[in-house]
Amino acid sequence: GIFVVIAIVNKKTGKVQTSPDIISRGFVYLKESQELLKETRKRVIDVIEEATGSGRIVNWTYMKDKVRDDIGEFLFLKTQRRPMVLPVIIEV
Repeated sequence: GIFVVIAIVNKKTGKVQTSPDIISRGFVYLKESQELLKETRKRVIDVIEEATGSGRIVNWTYMKDKVRDDIGEFLFLKTQRRPMVLPVIIEV
């Protein structure tokens, strides 16, 4: 399946503006997996804010790779399945 994570990030502060949107096709049925989605959203916010913290210059490619790897591992631990994780980071 595919698991798309869409996060809007403030370019100056590195903070996630709103809760990340998640689109899933062929992986889990979203209505039955609300707890998994809630944990995944929190994990995405933590990964992004860790990568942008301490005022350093943000490497957006590194951040997308970090989100992809971290969320992929997390989903495998929770479901024993490996969806294709596509992070979409929108800077504002």
